[in-house]
Amino acid sequence: MIDGFFSGVRMLVRGFAFWAKRPRVMLLGLIPAAIVFLLVVAALVGLGFGLPSFTDWLTPWASGWPDPWPGLVRGAIGAVILAAAVVLAAVTFTAVTLAVGDPFYEQIWHAVETELGGEVPEHGPGFWRAVGDSLVLIGTGALIAIGVALAGLVPLVGAFVGPVLGVVLSGRLLAAELTSRAFAARGVHGDARRRMLRGRRASLFGFGVATQLCFMVPLGAVISMPAAVAGSTMLARAAIDAAAAAGSVLE
Repeated sequence: MIDGFFSGVRMLVRGFAFWAKRPRVMLLGLIPAAIVFLLVVAALVGLGFGLPSFTDWLTPWASGWPDPWPGLVRGAIGAVILAAAVVLAAVTFTAVTLAVGDPFYEQIWHAVETELGGEVPEHGPGFWRAVGDSLVLIGTGALIAIGVALAGLVPLVGAFVGPVLGVVLSGRLLAAELTSRAFAARGVHGDARRRMLRGRRASLFGFGVATQLCFMVPLGAVISMPAAVAGSTMLARAAIDAAAAAGSVLE
């Protein structure tokens, strides 16, 4: 389990190392990431400015309480809302960036596939497939954000459990989405894809958590996105090649 987890982390490191091999292709991946990042940050800043008024509106029943309880309760609720918003922002960033930047990330995917050798599909899953996957990712991310918000309301432990749960769940979700391109390009979906990844859940988890933590660093989402696409392709290819070696049929 632990070895698998760190194997996933190393896949992200290998993704960063791909900058040295194909810097021009990787540089293209920064363009859509930077544009979407600015939009997401603007939305979070707007939320931050409006959060005090929103928490006041959300908790009218606390207005009659003696100080300092109204401020403490509203501050805690505001922190929970902000944590959930950050989780949703990370997932939305990935989803929108992958859809908007599909032509750029297809070049990174194809460059990694070519570097790894073997049979390489001529084209990826395509723009509209990326849009559909992105909508599903955003919807699932919204559910995770709600779960993080509810977990954050648990007395005493909520302030710790909420953020940790957000990193774990959103990281796993990001890894599943990022690795989907290599499978979709080969027509592998649903149960067939899950079977191939069954023995690599720890690696998928490690890769996702490492990616999510990088996304949480200032400007980390922009810098890490090309590496995440490259690393996820390597992770997916490892599963595909292992399945092919074992004689599994791509469905």
